[in-house]
Amino acid sequence: MMPRMKFCSVCGGDVSYRVPDGDNRERAICNICGTIHYKNPLIVVGCLVEHDDKILLCKRSIEPRYGYWTVPAGFMELGESSAEGAARETREEALAEVELGRLYASVDVIEVGQLHLYYTARLKGSFGAGEETLETRLFAKDEIPWDDIAFRSGKFALERFVEDGGRDNTVHIHELRRVKSY
Repeated sequence: MMPRMKFCSVCGGDVSYRVPDGDNRERAICNICGTIHYKNPLIVVGCLVEHDDKILLCKRSIEPRYGYWTVPAGFMELGESSAEGAARETREEALAEVELGRLYASVDVIEVGQLHLYYTARLKGSFGAGEETLETRLFAKDEIPWDDIAFRSGKFALERFVEDGGRDNTVHIHELRRVKSY
């Protein structure tokens, strides 16, 4: 169950939960100003970056999963496409410019209200460790530290990518339902 809102972000008044007119589900509605608060999923975007038949991974310097490896990814921002967000997150986390490919994997992480989208990408130059990264490294497919991959969504995308070399034109779709099971 997702945490429930207690106060209105517009006026600070308390909220109650009820189904607004013309809607079909319960929403937080401010008892003072009447603002209806829609809580919708967040979108995480990232890249499966390949270079010389190796894959770029980042070791996290932040929680959750400090010290674990991940594909460069993070929350999409307003005003950008999912592809632009994936390239930006790769720049921020791995200091890498990439030639973006196609949408490769989509993972619904239901209990935390997130949708994770992963794109294929080719490294265009150098890379390094951004502010949220302890280190970055190119891994041969047989060197990937599978037991130390931070999140199940990234692991799913990475496993499919290693299996088919990123050549399968299907968007790989997966659904995760368990809470706190990275």
